[in-house]
Amino acid sequence: MAKPGSSGEHAGWKLHAAQRALQLVEPGMTVGLGSGTTATLWIKLLGEEVRGRGLKIRAIASSEDSERLGRSYGIPFVDFEQCRSLDLTVDGADEIAPHLALIKGGGGKLLREKIVASASKRFVIVADASKQVEKLGRFPLPVEVIPMALPLVGDSLRDLGFTPTIRANPDGSRYITDEGNLILDCSGLLLENPKAIASRLDSIVGVVEHGLFLDMANLALIADEEKVIERTT
Repeated sequence: MAKPGSSGEHAGWKLHAAQRALQLVEPGMTVGLGSGTTATLWIKLLGEEVRGRGLKIRAIASSEDSERLGRSYGIPFVDFEQCRSLDLTVDGADEIAPHLALIKGGGGKLLREKIVASASKRFVIVADASKQVEKLGRFPLPVEVIPMALPLVGDSLRDLGFTPTIRANPDGSRYITDEGNLILDCSGLLLENPKAIASRLDSIVGVVEHGLFLDMANLALIADEEKVIERTT
């Protein structure tokens, strides 16, 4: 596992991962556009292929920001009424554990990210090596919650051993997801059994979605200072 470096160094690593992911795109594909810093680099590279070299693809985005960026390059978009499955989705991750167990949602787009990932024939993660962990949970686990149920869900999360914190914007106001929900960032618990935790979270009424992405990714492209490592399950 690579040692942490400077933010500028990690930016270079992320670019290498995004460049490698671009090689997976073939003409005629319908692709899912993920969210986050590394996925954004990939969208820009993909957009240059569309705008500058005439690459023919269609896309569905996991966030309004990603769709806006894609449209600025002329990438054509469809929805799930027009297309039920995606050939390839490329997205980032906040933590990557063994067997490609992931925590995602640091950018607040976890619900749409999981919808897009679930519809993908191939779900590929791009990241720098600092995102690799032995156990998930040092990065707070995002849980998207219906506003009415916030106090009840908070109690249930504390019963599981989490310390939930309502996500806020820089100005102190509550962060609102694209779907009008709130996010509880859950810290204080290393996940010895992520599948068991995911099952418990799925059973809590008022939880819309959570940031545990398990048995979903097929490939992770993880860049360090020397190379891009390909990890599979």
